[in-house]
Amino acid sequence: MSSWLLLGGLAASAFLSATVLPGNSELALGALLLQRPELLWPALLVATAANALGSISSLWLGRCVPPRPLPPRAAAWFERFGPAALWLSWVPLAGDALPLAAGWLRLAFWPCALWITLGKASRYALLAWGMQGLIR
Repeated sequence: MSSWLLLGGLAASAFLSATVLPGNSELALGALLLQRPELLWPALLVATAANALGSISSLWLGRCVPPRPLPPRAAAWFERFGPAALWLSWVPLAGDALPLAAGWLRLAFWPCALWITLGKASRYALLAWGMQGLIR
């Protein structure tokens, strides 16, 4: 199968996984690396970019919601950590809500996008590192 098709499928899975739609980009990345380990760096780049863009789209959607107060605990958490809280956007299920909440709170866009991307890159790098241990 063509590298472009494999990477395109990974991109679709990674983007959808970052939204409320179902998807499992970790399995897609793992399967791709088992089949084609030479695609490590392109796969990491594609998975990170597509998954980050999916979460950034959630950030944007959160900005479309009329502002209302978040529950006090969630608001205090974002006040304490600010955009850096979005590093945890990689966490399954709970992480999907963080960009929505950050958008709803109108946190600064670019710092949010940066922290989202760093979190996603961290997760995929750790997964790829683990896969490299299995492949060898």
